Amino acid sequence: MKGANVTIIARDEKMLNGAVALMEVIRQVPDQKFQYRCLDIASSYEEVARALAEIEGSFGDIYMLINCAGMAICGAFEEVSVADARKLMEVNYFGTYNCTRYVLPKMKKAHEGIIVITASLAALFGIYGYGPYAASKFALRGMAETIAMESRHLGVSVTLALPSDTDTPGFENEEKTKPKETKIISGGGGLAQAEQVAKQILDDALKGNFISVLGTESWILALLGGGLFRWGGLLQNLLHAVILGPLRIAFCFMHLHFERIIKKCAKEKVD
Repeated sequence: MKGANVTIIARDEKMLNGAVALMEVIRQVPDQKFQYRCLDIASSYEEVARALAEIEGSFGDIYMLINCAGMAICGAFEEVSVADARKLMEVNYFGTYNCTRYVLPKMKKAHEGIIVITASLAALFGIYGYGPYAASKFALRGMAETIAMESRHLGVSVTLALPSDTDTPGFENEEKTKPKETKIISGGGGLAQAEQVAKQILDDALKGNFISVLGTESWILALLGGGLFRWGGLLQNLLHAVILGPLRIAFCFMHLHFERIIKKCAKEKVD
């Protein structure tokens, strides 16, 4: 994939200009092309389809689609407004749905293509303060598993990325609405660097791996929360079978720890 032509899509034209300028500096081959499109991918399928068709008109058929648009609004379930809950689903789920819906039939027909769907570790189990956000990420997980099963025999590879907290502007915004309980529970996993996460996702996608995680803790969470995921070969699955039992017991105690955190924070609010 080195030297591939690249189109990036977002809403902020100033940021897009900067990103394209950076790609020009690190180009791999002289004739490599870069471009951007200003687009709200959560707007409507028709608008997204028109924009992607224009991109194909200048760069050719889309071989690899990386869905990574997303946002987080945190709070106890009833504290997140209905409007914000809908916005989370529109951006996180329908934004990815619109783009994937356009390229998937073309990739199936061509018998080649790669689709990356970026969810979150919140797609594996619900955490205090992540209600509507987690629901949108669970939806992405379900979509990824479904289209992977429907498309693998036609030469289309799907990768479900499950990043932990990552040092991005989006994470900074997420912190503004995150309850204390959520910060304590999710903060134990540390903060990943965006460049490391991006490299891991790209490597896994090019290798055809269905799951992309960074670090041992994320791998363990993916193993526990995705027991029905399509992992690697027989040996890897045998290894999973051996270690799943002890891990299940360990995370039973982890859940008890989470409950103690929530009770302690609730008591502090009353006091």
